[in-house]
Amino acid sequence: MSFFSSPSRLAWLFCALFVVLVSFWYYPKWKQSRAEASISWDASGYYMYLPATIVYQDLKQVKFLPEITRKYEPSPISDQIFKHEKSGNYVMKYSSGLALQELPFFLVAHALAEPLGFPADGFSPPYQFAVQLASVLVCLLGLWLARKALVPRFGEWPTAFALVILVVGTNYLDYAAINGAMTHNWLFTWYTVLLLLVPAFYRRPSVGRALGVGAVIGIMTLTRPTELMAVLIPLLWGLQPSMASVRERLGFWQQHWLKLVSAAVVGALFISIQPLYWHYATGDWIVYSYQNQGFSWLRPHLWNGIFSFQSGWLTYSPLSVLPLLGLLVLRRQEQEGFWAILVFMLIAIYVAYAWDIWWYGGRAMVQSYGVMVWPLAALMRWLGSHRRWAVAAAVFVGLGFYFNLWLTHMSHRGGGYYAGEMSRAYLWRILGRFDIPKDAALLLDSNAEYTGTPEAQELLLTKDFEGADSVNCAGPALNGRCSLALDATHQNSEEFVVPIKEGQYDWVRASVLARCDQKEWDVWKMTQFTVRFRQGDKVVKERMVRLQRALEDNWPATLHIDVHAPRQAYDNVTVSLWNGGGTKRIQLDDLKLEGIRE
Repeated sequence: MSFFSSPSRLAWLFCALFVVLVSFWYYPKWKQSRAEASISWDASGYYMYLPATIVYQDLKQVKFLPEITRKYEPSPISDQIFKHEKSGNYVMKYSSGLALQELPFFLVAHALAEPLGFPADGFSPPYQFAVQLASVLVCLLGLWLARKALVPRFGEWPTAFALVILVVGTNYLDYAAINGAMTHNWLFTWYTVLLLLVPAFYRRPSVGRALGVGAVIGIMTLTRPTELMAVLIPLLWGLQPSMASVRERLGFWQQHWLKLVSAAVVGALFISIQPLYWHYATGDWIVYSYQNQGFSWLRPHLWNGIFSFQSGWLTYSPLSVLPLLGLLVLRRQEQEGFWAILVFMLIAIYVAYAWDIWWYGGRAMVQSYGVMVWPLAALMRWLGSHRRWAVAAAVFVGLGFYFNLWLTHMSHRGGGYYAGEMSRAYLWRILGRFDIPKDAALLLDSNAEYTGTPEAQELLLTKDFEGADSVNCAGPALNGRCSLALDATHQNSEEFVVPIKEGQYDWVRASVLARCDQKEWDVWKMTQFTVRFRQGDKVVKERMVRLQRALEDNWPATLHIDVHAPRQAYDNVTVSLWNGGGTKRIQLDDLKLEGIRE
């Protein structure tokens, strides 16, 4: 079959061109600066081994990092390293596997940086471009290998549809074409390698294939320690839930024990790189580099991690449900690998959302798509013979394509997606829109908005701050008069208390006129505008918004927060402002509290 007569090859070509266009035309991340650059946030932490070792020869003290942070600002907070108490040296937070894979591209960038007129400092544009190019090439390789594994089992068209859905319809697009310098895209490709090697090994066991399986699992584990669960795939491949199958597998390993040992040894050699680094840097063989972050194995955050509006995997990548549905038909089409894939997928989901920082979202599942693409292709094959279901699936997929492309745009050029901070009210306010009003961002905190027509709306409190403490009259005035100024010296306003009868109002709305000379970007230092329902001094319900989310420099705006009255007993409502510990001044005036009856 020629290249252009093969639907799966054409689908791969389409996906490849799409990824390249997104990566180098729509959003060339390597050209971005600060925390939007290719080498930024977590990606910079995984990468940090390379400049520390090759450019600065400083893996213990990492003395170059403050200057790099000042010059490039890869992250607002320097959390890529931490100080080891026993040794006094600094330790990388993330494992070294991705840096090892990026090494060839780094060396080329390092050799070309100065001849091209850039600093050979590990973070200038040649390094950013090299990492971006590497991630795209790894993506294209992974998609090709997935195609190679799927076509013999599921056919040309199911494979073609599976590849296109994966790239256009899921969050894989973001972590392949834009945030490819993260580990997920690279690990996806390693999973596709593993799913070629493992079936081939069981068909024709050889030392070479066993070493390949061990090496792949070793480099994956060195990249993200939780990927050790990939060992489930070779251990369970071909097994059936019966004692006869288990006895047969034990007999197989008894016959090929040397190959099993060889795979384990080569995997362990890769994994050993990390404890060797820890021992070099600290004197300890084992260092838990995530410090106070860990897992809740007995109480995993499954509902929030998968379905929440804050950061749910299927909420923001709904077409990812298709591989889960594909499990229902996979066994009929792929008996050899069904149980290995099923168990792996269940464990992968459990591990991802047992992690206490569950709101890092659906990106935790992206590497597992290298396995999940199998049941996705199985579902596409099943739909080929069930036309009515295929029509319904086509509508769902079309909507999923639009949603994923819109969300990818909002995550970058659109600026409307806030990873880990989303809320139900905010999502409904912005869904499908490209012109998002600034004040919509306040819904990230309050998660409530009154949009009806009130039967009655009464003014309960008004405050212009004339004569109050911390009044600013020297700077630019708000409404032509003095205003309340909050900064590092004066952090709090008075707490204004309004008596209110239970059931008197359905909602309250607090509003304030606000202006800042220089916007505070650190969300934890933004000015908090808080409304509390209380019974006496006991807080019954509390909601707040961070005002700088909706402000621009020197641009005053009247901002509000809506709070639905609680069902519990209350007898007063309070309104207050706190600058969140920030040092940048904010001016406030015309504070109001209104009661709304529906």
